[in-house]
Amino acid sequence: MVDWLALSIPFAYLGILVGSLAVFSNLYRKNKATRAASLAPWFLPHLQRNIYLTLLHLEPEAGSPKVPDSVLKAALLRRATEDIHRLVAIRNAKQALSTLLQRGSVGDDLWQRFQRAEKEIEEELRDVVNEANAFSPNWGATIFQSASEMAQNAHMRTRIDEIQAQAAPEREWWERRKADIQSSFMKELDDDEAAKLPLTGSININNIKQSLAKGGSDDDAVLVEAGGPAAQVQGGAKGKKKKGKN
Repeated sequence: MVDWLALSIPFAYLGILVGSLAVFSNLYRKNKATRAASLAPWFLPHLQRNIYLTLLHLEPEAGSPKVPDSVLKAALLRRATEDIHRLVAIRNAKQALSTLLQRGSVGDDLWQRFQRAEKEIEEELRDVVNEANAFSPNWGATIFQSASEMAQNAHMRTRIDEIQAQAAPEREWWERRKADIQSSFMKELDDDEAAKLPLTGSININNIKQSLAKGGSDDDAVLVEAGGPAAQVQGGAKGKKKKGKN
């Protein structure tokens, strides 16, 4: 005879275990979803998308015309251009962020924010394609090409503005540098010309006369200006003294 009471105990244990795991898994998923929703977004609010949706759902007032399709297309193109910028940022950051996550340099919160931003940009691209096809068939296949060209032109204009803004300070620096180089070059030329002049000196005749009038000894020195032949003057003075004694 089968003992059902003995068999019910393991089944009851398994049922409690499975129920506990299910409750734990449900609470964990809810907590994870709540935590992910509370994380800060990866990008700032999508202003271009908000402008397009506002224009698209704008109700015309009494007597006012509807928003033209050309304006809506231009707004959608600006929205696609912003999506291009965000897509490029996502692709550039994915490899570096995954490497940092493997090394443990960043936390799971940052990786969850990035994954959520990646999913949002994918949904945004699909939405833009659908909106473009709604305006004209097959426009969704080329809208991002046009948006990419617009993004490149905007980047080039930004770089040109930055270069032009730096042109005036660079010109002033070069003018100062050129003036310093010219001044240094002219100074070197003057020094070279001064070095090539002959070293000439003139004898101070007054000092020689005073020395002779005093009848100085052989140790007396005759004062001459810089560069003069002092030895010859002193020798001549000694010879005159000896003649005077004779």
